Amino acid sequence: MKLRGSQNQSIHAKTLTEVIVVVFILGCLLAILILELSSAKLPRHRFNCINCLKEVGLAYNIWSGDNNGQFPFQVSVTNGGAMESVATGDVVTLYQCMSNELSTPQILVCPNDTTHQVATNFLVNFTAKNLSYFAGMDATLPHTQSVLSGDANLVINGQPVPPGVLNLARQRATWSQDRHQTSGNLGMADGSCAMLAVHSGQTLVPDVIICTNRWVIP
Repeated sequence: MKLRGSQNQSIHAKTLTEVIVVVFILGCLLAILILELSSAKLPRHRFNCINCLKEVGLAYNIWSGDNNGQFPFQVSVTNGGAMESVATGDVVTLYQCMSNELSTPQILVCPNDTTHQVATNFLVNFTAKNLSYFAGMDATLPHTQSVLSGDANLVINGQPVPPGVLNLARQRATWSQDRHQTSGNLGMADGSCAMLAVHSGQTLVPDVIICTNRWVIP
C-alpha cells in the first residue's frame, strides 16, 4: 500500500508540473500575441494608406503609358487631361480623368481619414469631400522621386492648408495630427511611396522634394 501511494503521488506531481508548464507557455504566448496586436494596431492603417497611394501611383503610370509618358496635369483638358483644371486648384477633375485606371474611388480616401468619405463612383456627387490626397503639379517620369500624391492634411503655422494650389517654395508646411500623428505618406512618380516622420519643430523641406514645389490640395 505504501508503494502504491508513492506511485500515485509521483504521477500526481508529474501531472501538476505538466499543467503548470502548459499554463505558463500559454500565458507567454498570449502575452506575445497581445503585444503584437497592440504594436500593430497603430501602423496598420498607415500601411493601408501606403497601399492606397501605391494604387494611385500605378493608375498615374498606366495613364501616362497611354499618353506619351505624361501625367494628367501635363495634358490639356481637350486631349483628355486635366492641365487647365489643376492650374485653378481643381484636383477632382484630375482624379476623374483617371477613373478607368483607378477603378474605384475607395483608394482615394486614407483609412485613417475621418473627415472624408468614400464615394460610390467618379461621376455622381464626386467632390473634394471624397479625397484624402493632394496631387503634385510638377512631377515627371524622368524624376522618379518627384511627388505625385500624398496625405493632404497639411498645416502651416498651425492652420489647415485651404483647398487650392500650395506652393511649397514659399511655405513651411507640416502634417496635422489627425491621421498619422504629424507624419505623412507620399506617392512618387515611379510608383514607390515614402513614409515621412515629421517631428516637433520640423517642416517638410522643399529642397528634398525633387521638382515638386506645387501641390493641389482638395
